[in-house]
Amino acid sequence: MEHNHDHGPARNHSHEPPASLKNLVFAMVINGGIVAFEMVFGLMIQSMALISDAVHNLSDIAAMIFTYWAEKVSHRPANTAKTYGYHKIEFIAAFVNSIILSVVIAFVFWETLKRFMAPMEIPGKEMLWVAVVAFVGNGAATLLLQKISARNFNMKSAWLHSLQDALFSLGVIVGALLITFFGWRLVDPLISLVICIVIAREIFKIVQQAVNSLLDAVPPGINFTEVRNDLLSLKGVAEVNDLHIWQTGTDQKLLSAHLISQEDSPDSEAMIRSVQEMLLHKYGINHTTIQILPLSAGEMAHCSHCN
Repeated sequence: MEHNHDHGPARNHSHEPPASLKNLVFAMVINGGIVAFEMVFGLMIQSMALISDAVHNLSDIAAMIFTYWAEKVSHRPANTAKTYGYHKIEFIAAFVNSIILSVVIAFVFWETLKRFMAPMEIPGKEMLWVAVVAFVGNGAATLLLQKISARNFNMKSAWLHSLQDALFSLGVIVGALLITFFGWRLVDPLISLVICIVIAREIFKIVQQAVNSLLDAVPPGINFTEVRNDLLSLKGVAEVNDLHIWQTGTDQKLLSAHLISQEDSPDSEAMIRSVQEMLLHKYGINHTTIQILPLSAGEMAHCSHCN
């Protein structure tokens, strides 16, 4: 018996209020202004810290645009060609966006290293007030996104990026104060270096997750062996074969498996219900395809791939 069932709660953003995406758009506009402001003045006063912070803000605008786009595209219905729908588009977009951003970060990193060899005189006061304006803007964008951060993973990710922006702007403010009062010129490239390293680390994590998802790897936060053991502990289950766990989107986790019953005439419906209940509430797996086989069933003839 094979049973395919999407047994999850309704996605909480299927009927979202328009204000949710409006907040995201407003945050993008604010960040766009910050990028232009920091980049112009960063180039004028030759501050790598401001330029790096501008690039970081630019990366978050890209993330917000991707979030907005993914929200729209992911709602397209499945069809005969794309039976899982368009949920995986978010992983493709994240991968492409990260590669482009890596090139930009590599350039900023190289320019920063050259500044360590030949530090430039940076006007600390100008750097300070530009950083303060950026901090206020990032703070406003973060508050807008915080109001909708609980909506789904994408929105929470956008909010965390914006919060990170605000903290980086605060770091630039501290650097500007050190330059103004102590004349520590190396503070500027040092802050830029730290920002580049942190961004590179975030890029690596995004690329890693995107590649794993495109390869149908087990979603992060789910232990394959633990899921198998939990299935084996359910009443009536004697053996678990051909177990696969993957995701088509951040809120779409799927599982398929062959379950060998402890009886020759199992109550398949009861077994499937108990499996779905456990997987949904413990692991958030909301789409399952379960095949129940009787105890007398032999080895599957066409299952060379079974694990």
